[in-house]
Amino acid sequence: MTVMQNTAGTLAPNATRTDICSAPPPRHPRPDGEDHYTISEVVAFTGLTAHTLRWYERIGLMSHIDRSHTGQRRYSNRDLDWLDFVGKLRMTGMPVADMVRYAELVREGESTYPDRRELLESTRRDVLTRITELQDTLAVLDRKISFYGDAGRSREGERTR
Repeated sequence: MTVMQNTAGTLAPNATRTDICSAPPPRHPRPDGEDHYTISEVVAFTGLTAHTLRWYERIGLMSHIDRSHTGQRRYSNRDLDWLDFVGKLRMTGMPVADMVRYAELVREGESTYPDRRELLESTRRDVLTRITELQDTLAVLDRKISFYGDAGRSREGERTR
């Protein structure tokens, strides 16, 4: 989920707002302006494979990645933030096609805020449904664990008599 926040961290009337994750941003390995990461560095930071990073770029999940004069990809802190957000979307179970659609909407600009919100709200509803299903499953497991724990104690009690 995202929140809208201005650069001072508080909402103000007519303030310029930027889309940020509600969780504090991860610490970047390098400060802005010195943030030129190779694909192997991004692999080490994110746990993604180089193949996955190239695929994200190919399908449009990543916007244009800068290149060095030799053609080597150069990722920025902003790219790392985006990959962190994509990881959160993956954890929700959002289909890749919806993630690509969201990325396209971001690139189209502020006029797409309502569409982005609807896509995230739909994903949120799906996550809440999955959480409910998992809580039900957890309750069944807890009952079974309790049953077997009680049954085990009863059998031990019978043996000691």
